[in-house]
Amino acid sequence: MRTPPFFYRETSGIRITVRPTYVGEQSVPDAGRFVFAYAVRIENVGDSSAQLLTRRWQIHDSIGEELEVAGDGVIGQQPTLHPGTIHEYSSFCILKGPSGFMEGSYHFLRDDGTGFDAIVPRFEFTTDVADD
Repeated sequence: MRTPPFFYRETSGIRITVRPTYVGEQSVPDAGRFVFAYAVRIENVGDSSAQLLTRRWQIHDSIGEELEVAGDGVIGQQPTLHPGTIHEYSSFCILKGPSGFMEGSYHFLRDDGTGFDAIVPRFEFTTDVADD
């Protein structure tokens, strides 16, 4: 098995890096249950503070199912990122097929009241990678 790749993208001074992994010990392929974890690192590489208010995800499964998930913050938090600071969290996704992908955005609000969407890079889920 190969090491899981990183996916990253920068929008308006916010760099988002995602590392997905297949969680084989929690998956039941014969029952159509494939568990994937993903670690997210959000860095403010710009010169002004911004607060993460909401998230929007599109989840695509290799069997053709699609799901959109939206809500406040990430894992119950709405962190403010000052220049040079980082917010990290981990989450998971359960698919019915052995592969798929997620993509989306985080909506941020700057101190001056302007809002913007930081794009989360499309990241792939596949069962041919393993945890380190």
